[in-house]
Amino acid sequence: MRILLVGAGGVGGAIVRIAARRGYFAHMTVADYDPARAEAAAAAGNAADTTAPSAARFAAAQVDASDEAAVAALLAEHGCDVLLNATDPRFVMPLFRAAGTAGARYVDMAMSLSRPHPERPYDECGVKLGDEQFALAGDWAEAGRLALVGMGVEPGLSDVFARYAADELFDEIDEIGVRDGANLTVDGYEFAPSFSIWTTIEECLNPPVVYERDRGWFTTAPFSEPEVFDFPDGIGPVECVNVEHEEVLLMPRWVEAKRVTFKYGLGEDFIGKLKTLHALGLDRTDPLTVRTVDGGSAKVSPRDVVAAALPDPATLGELMHGKTCAGTWVTGTKDGQRREVYLYHVVDNQWSMKEYGSQAVVWQTAINPVVALELVARGEWDGAGVLGPEAFAAKPFLDLLVEYGSPWGLREQ
Repeated sequence: MRILLVGAGGVGGAIVRIAARRGYFAHMTVADYDPARAEAAAAAGNAADTTAPSAARFAAAQVDASDEAAVAALLAEHGCDVLLNATDPRFVMPLFRAAGTAGARYVDMAMSLSRPHPERPYDECGVKLGDEQFALAGDWAEAGRLALVGMGVEPGLSDVFARYAADELFDEIDEIGVRDGANLTVDGYEFAPSFSIWTTIEECLNPPVVYERDRGWFTTAPFSEPEVFDFPDGIGPVECVNVEHEEVLLMPRWVEAKRVTFKYGLGEDFIGKLKTLHALGLDRTDPLTVRTVDGGSAKVSPRDVVAAALPDPATLGELMHGKTCAGTWVTGTKDGQRREVYLYHVVDNQWSMKEYGSQAVVWQTAINPVVALELVARGEWDGAGVLGPEAFAAKPFLDLLVEYGSPWGLREQ
């Protein structure tokens, strides 16, 4: 397997460090718009390579992720048969199409962007997350190639948990609810998100999607249905609210459930700041014309300005403390008895920094596509078309995750 990794930021850098300890691939080209960032990530991979330390399995390249032709050419130039997308969701479709053009398999951790319903945004879905990719599923299936979508932590591992619950723990599922919470703090910052603020704004201010078997997919207002969820491993109670997320669009395609939700533990302060950004129009992505100090003008996206004003999450690891938890809460029946469980994965920032030099949130995201690609390389996950993680057997993934040194947990509620 030869992999083109596009995106050498926090998650991309963590992918390289994790993959460097595994021998299932022959080569990984790390590409980024910033060549210095790609070179640093590739060098870190070669330095950390414990399987072939003299082989220099990692190489760097420069590419614009929005340029489909350039990405397809890079796949051909380096003989890569897999494109792993570690960029933000704006670049999903050009990278997805580039992989298709080049005849490569494709893996991402987020899906194509949604667009709210023009008249009833808080009641009806417009263009849903992943709709653009699923519209091309027939082409991928006909070509006999796999596009594994939503294969991060959430979506990703959370979807694997849903598949495991359906196969191993329940006869009938009433609700699958992804619940994400943390007790992370960052020294010296009043506001420093631990993940891409661009993506966080997209997720949190778009209308959340809920699935019900009798109703299908529908939307609610942002931050709706607040609840307090008690997270394990000392994190404790965190207020969670509805947020738009890919799991709600993925799980019902392969897992039978009466209801599917995603709730994120944001906290009152974070929600307040997001609402302020929205009220000021700073969540917008359309460029505005801004007068410059020299009397000229420039076009800038307000959301890009917000992202530029905040610290890069990849650089915060040494200042962060605490744990992050991703998990899937499931209710239903087994052998005629009511059952309620929470399947979860916790990462301690102190451990991920010491072991990999990556902060907990990006590391937790990065490990899952690396595990998934190993299963694809082994032939244990095999398929054609546009498929989510829940389309595959869960147990091989969870067993391999443990082998990577990252155990998961199951709590009876």
